[in-house]
Amino acid sequence: MKVSTQLSPLRKTTKHEKAQALAIEQAEHFGLDPNSEFGASLVELATTLYQANSKTHDLWGITIEGLKELDRSDRIAWFNAKRFLSFQLAKILDNLQNPMRATYQSIATSNGHFASKGAYPIFDNVAAIFSASPVITRTATYLFACTEWVEDAFNGREPLHNIYSRLLNPTSISLANHMVDIEAGELANQYMAWNFNSGMAAIDGLLSHLLGREDIVVASRNIYGGSYQLLKDWYARSSNLDIAIEWVDGYTDAEFLQGIEQAEEKYADRIAAGRQIYVYLESPCNPHGFVLDVAGISKVTHEKDWMVIADTTVGTPFLHPVLKRDDPIERPDFVVHSYTKELAGSGTTTAGVVIGKNEHMFIPKGDQIELTKANGKKVTINWNETLFWNVYYIKGAFLDADKAFDVLNGMKTYELRVVQKTINTLALVRILDKHPDINVSCPALPNNPNYAQLQSNMHLGFPASLFTIDMEGNSKRPPIKSNVFKQFFDMLEPAIGMQVSLGQTNTVALCPAMTTHSELSREALKEAGIEPTTMRISVGLEDPRMFISHIQKAAQLSIDKAHPDFSQLFPCASEIDDIFQQTYLEVQLKFVKSLPSYEQLSR
Repeated sequence: MKVSTQLSPLRKTTKHEKAQALAIEQAEHFGLDPNSEFGASLVELATTLYQANSKTHDLWGITIEGLKELDRSDRIAWFNAKRFLSFQLAKILDNLQNPMRATYQSIATSNGHFASKGAYPIFDNVAAIFSASPVITRTATYLFACTEWVEDAFNGREPLHNIYSRLLNPTSISLANHMVDIEAGELANQYMAWNFNSGMAAIDGLLSHLLGREDIVVASRNIYGGSYQLLKDWYARSSNLDIAIEWVDGYTDAEFLQGIEQAEEKYADRIAAGRQIYVYLESPCNPHGFVLDVAGISKVTHEKDWMVIADTTVGTPFLHPVLKRDDPIERPDFVVHSYTKELAGSGTTTAGVVIGKNEHMFIPKGDQIELTKANGKKVTINWNETLFWNVYYIKGAFLDADKAFDVLNGMKTYELRVVQKTINTLALVRILDKHPDINVSCPALPNNPNYAQLQSNMHLGFPASLFTIDMEGNSKRPPIKSNVFKQFFDMLEPAIGMQVSLGQTNTVALCPAMTTHSELSREALKEAGIEPTTMRISVGLEDPRMFISHIQKAAQLSIDKAHPDFSQLFPCASEIDDIFQQTYLEVQLKFVKSLPSYEQLSR
């Protein structure tokens, strides 16, 4: 679209280019005599707006080109100068409301049933521009400027016009944009996000966009039970898409490369017929918190010319910033989050998001773009091959404004919450690991086989606030009996919530074999390292010593009856205090030292 004609109600059909000619045409289009007193005033204002729009685009181009050359003081000046321009434009709009309201009143208020029309929204929405938080836009439909702008909106060429809240909602768009900024940082201009009504809706939306009949998925073994069920019991069903699934038990690029090559050999006939391989990762994994080498796996997958999906819900963009890698070949093609968990943080809303390269997420209707992939190969993507048009536009798993607002508010504190939960997680696993009859599975422990992956892939080597323990015994003592374990688990309330979610402010625990992973067969549970007494612990913000104290008291009332002295094998009180205090100082010091220096902030 030409900059000069962008504001015209006849932007698609006008022959004019000059601002004044476009303004006169605009007046005539709405039935005004441009030579009348009213028409002349409107034409003069409209001419100024056409000129201002042209200069705004000039400013846009100068900003994009010039930012990298500016020091911090100049950037601050640029920002505030443009920020004030926004206020000025809003004030012009505000000034326009009074004469507009007067004309509206003369037309509408004398009619019967006027109240049923409600307030005319443009009058009252101007002030929302100055809201310190994105406003909750509770509406199903929107006002349109004119016919040709509507046509552009339905073709994805007019972002100002939201068509219908099933597709786009200003509050939800604000959240999506903010999520891209957090996830991709300085690379944010390369990425786009679409919000869904839950994490599972986001996963299903992405899979239904990508997967074709008889495609192949190479997936990490330890994934959320719902994701496992979706892949195995829906997409792999012969009456649905009949996809093939190959599970990989490891965490490294070498192990996944082997899995990919085995799949290529096993399904050579499908690949020859045009079928694709997709690598599906969850890192850190649910329920054990194991970390995958997402960068390395992405690299070997892209070198094979296949695509990577990474669910990094448990890690968050703070702990596991997979899209901030300098080398594009080390970034997954799509990242999925369940906002429900750590990002929103309160456990009060369900929501999800898919993040991907701009070209994969949206192209205006009728267009196509040539994309250079991470491996250097060029591919042409048509508009109807993007996530928006292929899935989001027609399936309706949208995120409404109220939920988006809840998530936006929660994200303001998620980094601080994650740091505190890191302290609590490390303290808990270090204390529990000292009990000889509790088997702790957490990659933060140096003796864990996943420890090296955590140190090399997670920010500052911090673990996610998720790990498992079991009481399956060891060489010296037998497993805790099932009925005894159930009695013990039932006593964990109220200190530890018996709940199915994770990433909330309170600590919650569950038994995956009975709940989140109950869809898995006994053999699949064994392969996933889930025992009958495996307990998944999602760490909250409470003092972790309260957690230990409650576990010890619950063990006295239950486990000790069948396994004498179990409750007495925890570390002594002073040792528990020492572990907590040392862990607190260690994490906080590491976090503070990772922050930019004052000199860096001043640049």
